[in-house]
Amino acid sequence: MFTQKKSLFWLAAFAILALAIAACQPEVQTVEVTRVVETTVVETVTVEGQEVEVTRVVTETIVETVVETVTVEVPAPGEETAPADFTAADNTTYRTQTFGDIDTMDPNLAYDTASGGLIFNTMEPLIFFNREDANTFVPVLAKEVPSVDNGLISEDGLTYTFNIREGVTFHEGGTLEPHDVAYTFQRGLLQSDPNGPQWLLIEPLMGGGYHDITYLVDAEGTYEGDPDALKGADPAALVAACEAVQAAVVADDAAGTVTFNLAVPWGPFLATIAQTWGSVLDMEWAMEQGAWDGSCDTWQNYYAPGSENDELSTVINGTGPFMLESWTPGQGYVMVANDNYWRAADDPMWEGGPAGPAAIKTIVVSLVNEWGTRFTSLQVGDAESVAVPVANRPEVDAYVGEFCDYATGECTPNPNNPNGPLRKWGNLPNASRTDMFMTFDVGESSPYIGSGQLDGNGIPSNFFSDIHVRKAMNYCFDYDTYIAEALNGEGVRNNGPIILGMLGYNEDGAYYPYDPEQCAAELAQAWDGQLPEVGFRFQVGYNTGNTTRQTICEILQAELGAINDKYQVECIGLPWPTFLRTFRASQIPVIASGWVEDIHDPHNWVQPFTIGTYAGRQKLPTEIVDQFKALVDAGVATADPAEREQIYFELQQLHHDLAIQVTLAQALGARYEQRWVDGWYFNPIYFDTYYYPLSLK
Repeated sequence: MFTQKKSLFWLAAFAILALAIAACQPEVQTVEVTRVVETTVVETVTVEGQEVEVTRVVTETIVETVVETVTVEVPAPGEETAPADFTAADNTTYRTQTFGDIDTMDPNLAYDTASGGLIFNTMEPLIFFNREDANTFVPVLAKEVPSVDNGLISEDGLTYTFNIREGVTFHEGGTLEPHDVAYTFQRGLLQSDPNGPQWLLIEPLMGGGYHDITYLVDAEGTYEGDPDALKGADPAALVAACEAVQAAVVADDAAGTVTFNLAVPWGPFLATIAQTWGSVLDMEWAMEQGAWDGSCDTWQNYYAPGSENDELSTVINGTGPFMLESWTPGQGYVMVANDNYWRAADDPMWEGGPAGPAAIKTIVVSLVNEWGTRFTSLQVGDAESVAVPVANRPEVDAYVGEFCDYATGECTPNPNNPNGPLRKWGNLPNASRTDMFMTFDVGESSPYIGSGQLDGNGIPSNFFSDIHVRKAMNYCFDYDTYIAEALNGEGVRNNGPIILGMLGYNEDGAYYPYDPEQCAAELAQAWDGQLPEVGFRFQVGYNTGNTTRQTICEILQAELGAINDKYQVECIGLPWPTFLRTFRASQIPVIASGWVEDIHDPHNWVQPFTIGTYAGRQKLPTEIVDQFKALVDAGVATADPAEREQIYFELQQLHHDLAIQVTLAQALGARYEQRWVDGWYFNPIYFDTYYYPLSLK
């Protein structure tokens, strides 16, 4: 009898155990995954002492179907899935992975998103954007935001006065004073590197339609971008230019004020100085590092240094909520909270905003070029956020448990995956665009144009000066494939520099269609008809890790090769600093690059694309620049929206007719983050994540 009872006991125990196992047992599902395998030839070459990958012609595309198994936890019948616990293992450290290294830490010179991300978080301007609003501001190093009503902007719009905040200390121990602010802006204006942001301040402060300070020395622009020649200019003219700059930005330490005296009324002036190039330096510290000594007798020695020669490119000293702890070029950097931050706990940055020292104590920014590695880190929770290429969003969407609306800030669970670990902020209006830029006169020492001759093994340095070649590049690009594959279908074509929805964008304006036959016809007309017989070979650059830009090159590569196998394009991935310096030096014949607006105004698009930043890097000839300049100056000079619109319509048509660039598509943005991240919001004007308002659960 005892034995029978014992057997019944074990049978019951096994039954209970079986039910428990059934409730916990993973369900194995079979899924089909289609992979696209591209056969390419990849070579490693050395450029500027760094190894880069060159991808040559794609020979074939193979589609394979494979079977994978995935394990999915499923509840037992009648059992509800327990809510997931979204808490950080360490709520004091934020880890992010991206690509693209710092080019310079100098706020007067930095004009790229990677550099701006560091400056953004460690230094501070006089005023800053009011949370998600790119058009209103809050005071930071200034006590209040100037306005006509408070008397700090003159009635004629030419004088802006800032009362400078007291009790602010730089990370290295210096005290903020008005002369630090004046020195910062004066140094920036005089340094005036053509590859930097100072044109944004030169226009309103110095007037004359100038975008480089050397026009004050010689109105013909003789010295623009030529620091050696500037040193030999008339000494009296050099001093006069410097004195004009000093008169434009005046400090009064006793009164605690800094006054900006504009040459022309400038509506977006506050928006301009709220950006990273408005970040304030400690004058004494900067001089100790070897920066400009403040004398009008020496400023020409500091003009247009380039990031590689700039005294402040590798050091930074701000007043912000974070301090740079370490930077390892090519690997990333670490910021730590400034525990002596000047902002008091009862002084929020905006209503309901952050106050006191930052909630997150350490920010780790790692450079990881490989998407697969970044994706794995996000999946397993080893990163709070990572850079997600548009084409890879569907992979990440499978892990999203919560969707958030940037406009309302409201988040709703994903009904198909409520316990997904990630949060997605989707459909972000993107004030940026990536395009293709062709260099009209490549430097003779360029390693990217093969033989440098029209012999089938290279191109001459002025290959893209032929309008038929430029039009061919526009006709040869498969825009629909680009939007579908590189932008995941989340993009809309633009037909000129100005972005969709902005004043001056003409929805009825001309586009170049994807037309391989017309591409072939244009190439047959170029260079006296030599190209179909001789062929050509050149390289297209993109920044390593940016798969969207890599895809741009691969599309052009495939399309030209399909027309004629003598039309050879090679795709070359360059580390971010090398990418920037190569482009700035006009060393690469074609490059895929992007623009993020500085201020939300059409002038901030037409100026760099036609007479400023990109015009200089592409070496646009004077006769082309002059045509655009007349329209650019007219557009910014009038306040009548209807008049401005017509001017920009004409400019966009000229841009199309001259085919100076290949205009691509505006993409919608998305941010993916772990669900234990709190405090993020969307501001279209931000270069990078602003970490001060964030916290981790």
